[in-house]
Amino acid sequence: MLKREKDIDVVQMLGLQLPTDPRWVNLAEKDLEEILTDHAYCEQKAATSCISLIQQYPERETLVAELAPIVTEEWGHFRAVLAELDKRNLKLGRQRKDEYVNALLKFQKKGGAPEDRLLEKLLVCALIEARSCERFRLLSLHINDDHLKGFYHKFMVAEAGHYVLFINLAKQYCGEEKTKARWKEYLVREAEIMQELEIRGDRMH
Repeated sequence: MLKREKDIDVVQMLGLQLPTDPRWVNLAEKDLEEILTDHAYCEQKAATSCISLIQQYPERETLVAELAPIVTEEWGHFRAVLAELDKRNLKLGRQRKDEYVNALLKFQKKGGAPEDRLLEKLLVCALIEARSCERFRLLSLHINDDHLKGFYHKFMVAEAGHYVLFINLAKQYCGEEKTKARWKEYLVREAEIMQELEIRGDRMH
């Protein structure tokens, strides 16, 4: 019971309103090739998202300066997961549809002022990082593989920093009050999405 309470505390610290179902880790470790494949593509897409933000908002100097090293870091994570697959004689599978991210993207408000569109993009990125951090933490604590415990602890720390960065960029460019208000709406919707989606061990989200 105490372990479960600590998991909930971390979820609340990240702002999330619903913890991952505890069965997820057990499902994920049944087929490491599948979960590592999905993880690899999550890192690749994270790098691509940062590149896209830089391309769309080159005039936002702080954004460019902060996200440029994240591109390098995320691509390094992609390579690290590939190396882990190779070390275990596992193969990178094909990229699969990310129903979680697609559901978040459907919740984005379309149109509006440039600042509003930027806010939507930054908050989706922040939410993906927060949920990834929570799931990496679960793997770092509960997976039955000591090496992967340490492997995922490093990813957990990185994702926590990225989550904070995206929230801070949103506050800087879009205003603190507007960011807080819209973030609350995203958190409510994200909890609903988590309840709607099937628990799958071959998906990082």
